[in-house]
Amino acid sequence: MFKEKLLSHLNSVEEYEQVPVPESQWKGWGSFIGMYIGEHTAGTEFVIGPLFVAHGVTASGLIFGLLVGDLLAVLSWAFICAPIATKFRYTLYYMLEKICGIKLTAVYNFVNALMFCFLAGSMTAVSATAVGIPFHLGMPSLDQWLPNSIEWIAIVLLVGIGTTVVAMFGYNQVAKFANVAAPWMILVFIAAAVAVLPKLGVTSFSNFWEIAKTKIWVGKALPGQSQFTFWHVMFFAWFVNMAMHIGMADLSILRYAKKWYHGFSPASGIYVGHYLAWIASGILYAVFLQSTHNITQFSPGPVAYGAAGIAGAFCVIMAGWTTANPTIYRAGLALQAIKPTWKTWRVTMIVGLITSVAAIFPALVMKLLEFVALYGLLLMPMGAIIMMDVYILPRLNLKSNFAEYFNKSINYAAMITWVLTLLLCLFINLLFGMEIFFLGLPGWFLASFIYILSSIVMQRLTVKRKAGNEVEVAA
Repeated sequence: MFKEKLLSHLNSVEEYEQVPVPESQWKGWGSFIGMYIGEHTAGTEFVIGPLFVAHGVTASGLIFGLLVGDLLAVLSWAFICAPIATKFRYTLYYMLEKICGIKLTAVYNFVNALMFCFLAGSMTAVSATAVGIPFHLGMPSLDQWLPNSIEWIAIVLLVGIGTTVVAMFGYNQVAKFANVAAPWMILVFIAAAVAVLPKLGVTSFSNFWEIAKTKIWVGKALPGQSQFTFWHVMFFAWFVNMAMHIGMADLSILRYAKKWYHGFSPASGIYVGHYLAWIASGILYAVFLQSTHNITQFSPGPVAYGAAGIAGAFCVIMAGWTTANPTIYRAGLALQAIKPTWKTWRVTMIVGLITSVAAIFPALVMKLLEFVALYGLLLMPMGAIIMMDVYILPRLNLKSNFAEYFNKSINYAAMITWVLTLLLCLFINLLFGMEIFFLGLPGWFLASFIYILSSIVMQRLTVKRKAGNEVEVAA
């Protein structure tokens, strides 16, 4: 009986994968503010903040780099992603089908889902570092790539199952979960950081800055880590979610928004999570390094537990969940777009299993900065394609939604754009030594230019070929 009711509820979940979201389902500020706070005050923050410390960024480089980079990220959501989301109200994947064709979109969806799985997997691993505390679980180090014990694998899989179950119930449950978890997580982040400041020698607000420069963000990278500057921080803060805003993945989320300006709602999560939480977790990690004499072991759970006790450890667990939940949800939509007849919850379950397996590899956490930069770069060209298709092609008397209009399974202009942009970014990286954190900006302009140029050529050839065929049929 219970099984039948559960299946009935899961099968009734409607996510409007191939139709615009109806007005009755549009949501206001509250739904998005809660979700974005939950997502961005989350498991990644217990990793990224400490990694900035490990990479030796200076105190001023961090504070001002985050301030500028976070602002650019919010503006990207509000002025690039949200207007298109609320104009059409399609998922990213259905919109790409119209523009790029079903075959090319299937390839994109697979890559996208895989990247989402890896990102959710890293957050599952973060939660596992806290779950493993009572079991005295051996934690991975900064340079570790493979799992170090059977116990680690078992705990990661257990956490992954719990995360998947929540995501299976759809967007509404994901948003509700975030709304419940987000407020107290923020308090734990801030309270824990404030509580440990005396251990670093901070006795008043007046000497905080001096301690910050000499004991937290000291401007010297740990052994084996590259040196970061203001520019690394700024571009990372801007592009850490490049796949979501410039890459348009959050079309799938913001299509529920009543108004386009709800695209500013990510600011709630960005300035709390990607500003205060990164600063707070950096402080916690500095205390951890001081107490362990710069040990290379990297464990968000024990770091938070050492500062805030059980509340800190529980915060890490929940923080990992609130990031992994919407990420698994997005991955499920990406895979379902390949096969629309699959039920959303079944696809999400498969995605959760992939995520759980990926999570057993600590490299997803240890190389998180590089991974999220690569992830955004891989998916960014499609965001540029959508923007050019919506705003620029009609001004050039070209057809938007090429694949739908001409009934094509592949838009070769989009395929050329995607492949050539990534190859050119690789060329820039190898020839000029430009790090992956900076490639998104020139890559976006390259993708936009290539798509416009290739669309002009492709549409002229298509129209000419179509006219020739009509002449032959008439003859």
